[in-house]
Amino acid sequence: MPGNKVSKQKSCHHCKRRSASAPDTSTIHYEKFWLYRHCSSVQQRDRQAQKAGQLFSGLLAMNVVFLGSAFISSMIFNHVAITLADVWILLSILKLLCLCWIIYYLLGTSRQPHAVLYRDSHAGPIWIRGSVLLFCSFSILLNVFQIGYSTILIQCKSRVEIVFPSIEILFICTQAFFLWRHSKDCIQVQHNFTRCGLMLTIATNLLLWLLAVTNDTIHMEIESQLREVEQRFAGNETTSCTCPNTTICKVFQKGYILLYPFNTEYCLVCCSVLYVMWKNVGRRISHHHVPLIKHKFKIQGVVFGPLLGTAAVIIGICVFMMYQIQATGSAPNRQVFIMYYSYYIVLLPLMSVGAVIGTIIHALEKRELDTLKNPTRSLDAILLMGAALGQIGMSYFSIVAIVATDPRDLLNSLILSYSVLLIFQNITQNVFIIDGLHRQPFVAASEARHTGHDGQHAVAAELSGEEETTMSSSQEHTQISPDKEEEIKEEQNHKACDQRQGSMLELGQEIRKVSLSYLHSYSHLSWKRRALREISSFLVLCNIILWIMPTFGAHPVFENGLEKSFYGYSTWFAIVNFGLPLSVFYRMHSVGGLLEVYVTA
Repeated sequence: MPGNKVSKQKSCHHCKRRSASAPDTSTIHYEKFWLYRHCSSVQQRDRQAQKAGQLFSGLLAMNVVFLGSAFISSMIFNHVAITLADVWILLSILKLLCLCWIIYYLLGTSRQPHAVLYRDSHAGPIWIRGSVLLFCSFSILLNVFQIGYSTILIQCKSRVEIVFPSIEILFICTQAFFLWRHSKDCIQVQHNFTRCGLMLTIATNLLLWLLAVTNDTIHMEIESQLREVEQRFAGNETTSCTCPNTTICKVFQKGYILLYPFNTEYCLVCCSVLYVMWKNVGRRISHHHVPLIKHKFKIQGVVFGPLLGTAAVIIGICVFMMYQIQATGSAPNRQVFIMYYSYYIVLLPLMSVGAVIGTIIHALEKRELDTLKNPTRSLDAILLMGAALGQIGMSYFSIVAIVATDPRDLLNSLILSYSVLLIFQNITQNVFIIDGLHRQPFVAASEARHTGHDGQHAVAAELSGEEETTMSSSQEHTQISPDKEEEIKEEQNHKACDQRQGSMLELGQEIRKVSLSYLHSYSHLSWKRRALREISSFLVLCNIILWIMPTFGAHPVFENGLEKSFYGYSTWFAIVNFGLPLSVFYRMHSVGGLLEVYVTA
C-alpha cells in the first residue's frame, strides 16, 4: 500500500479549523509513492502519487465488481451451483469490510490533525444529502418488510434471508450518516487507504444495485403461488412455499414490491456522492475556487412556470391514480394505456420546447463559461448522460418492436410517438442542464439591493394614501360625543364595526404589500433571467411527476404486453429492469441539476 508523507514541521492553531481558505504550507501532507521517489520536485511527486493512488484504487474496485458480477451472473444462468444465498454471503462480507473502513474513517482518519483542511462547497448539496436520507429510510423499511416476510415463511426459507437484510440495515444507516457528515471532505491524510475504502464502498453499492436489478424473487414467488392456487383448484398436491392468507403477510409482500425501486435509487445516489469524495481525496482548493456569494433557493421572479408545472403535477397524479386502479386488475383496460401515453405525448413536447428555448437564451447570455476544476459538476454531466441511456435504450427497443409489428394501431402509434418524443426530450433537457451548469453564476447582489430599496419605496408610496385615509376616518369617529345612552350604544357598535373593518383593512394591506413587492422584484429581473427561471421551475415540477409515476408502480412498458410478446418475457424483463431504474434516477438527478440552473440564473 503506498504511503503518505506527513509534514514534521510545527503547525499553527489556525490550521485545525475546516475552511476553504488556503492553509499554511507547513500543514500540507504531500503524497508519496515508491515508483516516483526519485522526482526532484515535491509538487510533481505529489501529482504522480495522486494519479497512482487513483489508478490502484480504481483497479481494486474493478476487480471487486467483476468478481461480484461473475457471482450474480452464475446465479442467473446456473442457479444450482451458485445460489442467491452464496451471493448474499459475498455481499455481506463486502458490506462488513466497508463498515469497518467507515467506522475507522469516522473515529480515526477524520479526527487526525490537519485531516480536513479543505471542504468542497459544490459537493454534497442539500438536495443530494436529503435524497440520501429519504432513500435510506425507504430502504430500511424495505429490509424490515423482507425480514418480516421471511420470518413468516421461516419453515421453508433459509436463515440467511433474515441475516442478510439485518446486515443491510446496519450498512445503510452507517453509510447514510457518513455521507451526511463528510460528503464535502477533501481528506489530506491517509490518501491511498481512504481512496481504497471509498472505491470498495462504491463497488459494493454497484453490486447491490446489480443484484436488485437482476433479482426478482418476490415477483416469482407471487407467480408460483398463483399457479399453486390454480393447481389446488384442479386437485393437484403442491409443496411450494406459499404466503399464508393473513393480512400481515400480504402487507409485507405488497410493501416490499412497492418500496423495491427505492433501494436501487439509494445505491446509485450513494455511488455518485462517494465518487465525488474519491475525486476530492488529496485535493487542495485555492481561494479562487471559493464562491464569494452563496446562492440560495428563493421563489422569486417566477409566475407562469410554477403555475404550469403545478397543473402538470395535478393532472399527472390524476392520470397515475386512474392508471393504478385500472392496470392492477386482472385484465388491464386498453383505454387506460391510451390515457397514460396521451398525457406523456402532451407533456413531453412542452418540456422539449422549454429546454430548447432555455438553451437559446444561454447562447444569447453574456455570462462566461466556468472553466474551474469542479468534480461535482463533471460527475453531474456524466450521470445525466449515462442515466438517460436507460430510457433512451428502452425507447429504441419499443420503436423496433412497434415498427416490426403494427404501427398503424392506435395504441401502438401512441407508444411510438411517446418513444420518439421521450428520446428528444432527454437530449434537449441534458443540453439545457449541462450548459447551465457550466455557466458562471449571475452576481445579483447589487441588483437585489437596488430591487429591494425600490420595491420598499414603491410599496410605501402605493400604500401611504390608503393609510392616511384610514387614520382620518378613525379620527372623525373619535370626535363624536353622544349625549344619550342610545347614541352611546350606537357609537360603541360603530366603533366595533370600525375595528373589524380596520383589522380587515390591515390584513388586506399586508397581502397587497407582499404582492406588490413580489411583482416589483419580478419586473426588475431581465427577461433572460426571468425566462430561465420560468423554464427551470416548470421543468423541475414536470420531472418530479415523471419521477413519481414510475417509482410508485406505473410501468406500462412492461404491462402493455407489446414488447413482452415481441422480445419474450425474459429478455424484455432484463431490459426493463436495467433501463427503468436508470430512467427513475435520471428524473431525480435532473431535478437537482435544474435547481442549480434556477439558483444561478
